[in-house]
Amino acid sequence: MAKPAVVLLSGGLDSATVLAIAKAEGFAAHALSVRYGQRHAIEIARAGALVRALGAAGHAVVDVDLRVIAPSALTGGGAVPKGRGAGEIGQGIPATYVPARNTIFLSFALAWAETLGARDIFIGANALDYSGYPDCRPDYLAAFERLANLATKAGAEGRRFSIHAPLIAMTKAEIVRRGVALGVDYAMTTSCYDPGANGRPCGACDSCALRAKGFAEAGIKDPLLAKFGRA
Repeated sequence: MAKPAVVLLSGGLDSATVLAIAKAEGFAAHALSVRYGQRHAIEIARAGALVRALGAAGHAVVDVDLRVIAPSALTGGGAVPKGRGAGEIGQGIPATYVPARNTIFLSFALAWAETLGARDIFIGANALDYSGYPDCRPDYLAAFERLANLATKAGAEGRRFSIHAPLIAMTKAEIVRRGVALGVDYAMTTSCYDPGANGRPCGACDSCALRAKGFAEAGIKDPLLAKFGRA
């Protein structure tokens, strides 16, 4: 029987690839998505579609309104930065940073993993082509793994948790190539921080810019743009 694992799934390019990787590594992947008041809430619907397409073992959606305690441009607390060049992205911490977001998400994943009897948690954190978030760094993930094994009944009893970040040292182009090889349909994903009502990407935010860079460097056309007639 396949070992259970919890995979944080936003509905974006990176997390979709991580779900496919967890499946390819033989895990029974239980996807966890968080509806936290994000302006790009369409990602929850995309996560559900990816769960069905990639054959996850289960899918849970947690609701927590971070707009109350952790305002950000992603939750309507200001404008989403747009039109930034490659030299600007990754320099400093942008307005789209949501205070403690990955810590909150990983805590939910840890709780579900302990409930499921899972010892493995997957997250799509990346430390190369990313927007400068401090909670995407390898030392942060190592620290959370230590916390997980100190703060839980399972950890105290010697059943240790592992935090997997298979994309941590990959470029966006490498991520795209890996996902394509694993059969991920990227037309089903969303990356935009400020999409239109139907999910049409703005094409100008940091996340759109990083996605475009990844597909261009991979030499692959982004099927999401083709879906909206922008290939």
